[in-house]
Order: sequence, then C-alpha cells, then structure tokens
Amino acid sequence: MQIPDPLLDSLEGIKGYNRPAFEEIHASGRQITSIRLNPAKPLTQFPHAYMSSLRSTAIPWTRYGHYLSERPSFTFDPLFHAGCYYVQEASSMFLEQAIVQTTDLARPLRVLDLCAAPGGKSTHLQSLLSKSSLLVSNEVIRTRVNILKDNIIKWGSSNVVVTHNDPRDFAKLEDYFDIIVVDAPCSGSGLFRREPEAMEEWSLDNVALCSQRQQRILADAWPALKNGGLLVYSTCSYSKEEDEAIADWVMNSLSADTQQLKVEQEWNVVEVQGDSGAYGYRFWPDKLAGEGFFIACFRKTDGGDAPTLKSKSRSTPVNKKDIPLLQKWLSSDDRYFLQREQTVYAWPQELEQDYNWLLNNLRVIYSGTILGELMRDKLVPDHALAMSGILSGTVERTPLNYDEAVAYLQRKDLKQGTASKGWQLVVFDEHPLGWINALPNRINNYYPKELRILKEKPE
Repeated sequence: MQIPDPLLDSLEGIKGYNRPAFEEIHASGRQITSIRLNPAKPLTQFPHAYMSSLRSTAIPWTRYGHYLSERPSFTFDPLFHAGCYYVQEASSMFLEQAIVQTTDLARPLRVLDLCAAPGGKSTHLQSLLSKSSLLVSNEVIRTRVNILKDNIIKWGSSNVVVTHNDPRDFAKLEDYFDIIVVDAPCSGSGLFRREPEAMEEWSLDNVALCSQRQQRILADAWPALKNGGLLVYSTCSYSKEEDEAIADWVMNSLSADTQQLKVEQEWNVVEVQGDSGAYGYRFWPDKLAGEGFFIACFRKTDGGDAPTLKSKSRSTPVNKKDIPLLQKWLSSDDRYFLQREQTVYAWPQELEQDYNWLLNNLRVIYSGTILGELMRDKLVPDHALAMSGILSGTVERTPLNYDEAVAYLQRKDLKQGTASKGWQLVVFDEHPLGWINALPNRINNYYPKELRILKEKPE
C-alpha cells in the first residue's frame, strides 16, 4: 500500500503523527473487525454459536462494542439479519463518549444525525437515547436512503424519523434540536486500510473541496441547534484542514464553546487543540485498534429555546373501529395510529406533535413503525413490525434451526410444519426474523425480496 506522499508530508507536525509507524501499519495488511451489540435485542450468549470459534475483546470506549479475532461471513448469521448487532468500525464508536460525557440521557432529547447513511451512528444513538427521545436520521444522497431506512428498521426502535433533505433544509427548524451529529463527508484517508481504492481519489485539492463542503454543512445546520445544544463533528480523514481547522472555524465563525472529553490513557486516543483552543480527538491506527478518525464537540452559546410546535396535521388517523384490531399486535397501547391508503403506521403517542411538525417541514421517508396493511378488517403485518420492539409477546412464533433460518432469509419455501395456521413470526434463537403465513397446504414466506440473501452458503 503506497500512501500518497503529499498526504504523508501534510501530516508532519500534527500531534500523534509518527510517519514510520503510520506507514508501517498501512503496509502491514492488518484488518480489524468490530461489531456493536444491540442492547434492545440481547443475545443469550456472546460470542454466540455462529461466532463460537472467534475470540472477542471489548472495545474500551463503548459498552456495546467488540473486536473479533477474524471476520466471519456475516451474511449467513441469522442474528445479524435479526438486528442483534451492527458491523461498525471501532474508532467511530467513540461517539458514545461524546454523548455520554456531555449529555443528561435520562431526559427527552431531540437529536439529528445529519449525514446518517448507512446507519452506524444512528443505530448507536438509538441505543443511548431514552424511549421518550426523538432521533431524526437524515441522508442527502437518495441512493443511500433506503440502506439507512433498512438498518433503522432492523435495529427496532420506533422513535426515529428517516428523512432525505439537504442540510440547508434544517435551517428552518430553528432551535429545535438538543444534539446535532455531523459525521461529515470527507476525503476518506482514515479508511485507506479498509478501502485501498480510496487512495486513487485522494488529492490535496479534494481535501480543500471537502473542507469547504464541511463548513457549508455546519453553517446550514447550525440554526437548528438550540441554545446550549451540543454539536458533535467527526470525519474519517487525517487531514488537518478537515479536522482541527474545521474545529477552529466553528469556534471563530459560530457562537460555540469547545467541550473537552475525558480520555483514559490506555485508550491511546490523542487529544489535540487547534489554534482557537478547540479540543479534538484523533485516532491513529498505529496507536490503537481502529481506523483513522477525528471527533470534536461544541456547545452552542446563542440561539433560543426549543420552539412551540404549531402545524397543520399531515397525518390521517386510522378509523376508530380498527384500533382494537391493531392493538392486539402490540405490547402496549401508547401509540398513535395513522394511515396512508392501506398502510398503517404507529407513532409513539408522546411524539405525535413532533412527527406531524417534521412531516410539514421535511421530506420524510419513514417514521415510527409500519404495522402493515389493513385489508378487509385484517392486518397484513409488515416486516418492520416483526423487527420492532413494540410487537406483542402473544403473537404466534415458529422457531427455526440454523439451516431453516438461512433458507428463510434466502426466501425459499419452508417445509417444516407449524403448530397453527395464519400469520406467525419465525424466530431464530428467540429473535424474530420476519413473517410467514401458514395456509392449509403450504407456508408462504414473507421475508422482503429486497433483503433476501442472494448467495448460497458454502459447504
């Protein structure tokens, strides 16, 4: 791996940079695999059976992260498809420290993940926030929105709204958010070990272009952060122009105070300061088990308090006669039900006003949980309901063994019998995978076509 010399030269003088060690770790070919567990879908044991041959080591800056001794084929692990864990780069899980050390997580919060696809930081935020909080998970690139939506659904929370907006669209949500996370588009040098092809696109001109784009994104979103709110800024770039220089720009151009985080010495995370005094945290791969990463936190010192939400309702509530039918599928009745044509959504009751306000102001792709379609006084359940944490424990379940679970995820016909007929969850190791409909003479597999495993499992 030949790192561009202009990059190597540009890093001279940055705290923590050791050129020989930096070049050596990139030339080593060493790959690190890490995952983050979903506390809402706890495993009975970890490593579980599929990973029983692997060694697991805790990532020190997160409660939920683990290094794996090698990379398994996650495609053929049913618990991956069940949303029990997310495959994520270890350094980026430091987001947890940025949130936990600066925020009272017990209170209801409004949080924006501005550049969210494919969903690593959004699913991590869901694991940290209270159920009464609201997460807006946004992606500006249309082709990436569905990946984000699928990962949000798989993680199982209902207090999330997925949007497809340019950052400038959020300026009209003045003083609305308590936290804004900006994992900014960058030149990508921090991922050279994982994505060597990124080196071909790297240049000093691209670094300068990314730096300008990062400033625009932050300036556009800044009005949406309320007074005293927290901005978390991060990149997977080593370049000072995208890291310390952006932190200085925030301090000099916006009304913000820097936030210093406590970092344990044994983590080997390098604390840096820009010319403005802004604190930032660098992850050098020759010093720790992770890829290149930078993160900085700021507290907004101007702006107002959260606005009073007044908007015309954009949602159509379901017919009252259908509510008892829907509630039978759910573990509690604290839901607001709305309907678009035949499709029924469930929102957290306490967030109904927020959700309606967001529908009036943003391009909403997904919100709450899709329950399914109402057809002839019956609910045809949606995959999102199977993945959610609001499904009733009384819904009929059919357990599958490993081979049956993989066949189900490939959307193949299931041969085994069921205890009863009708709609049922199929579960693996007690975790739902999706729906089947058991008819008198066959079983219909309702796993979503777009999510199915396309490969055959190697012998």
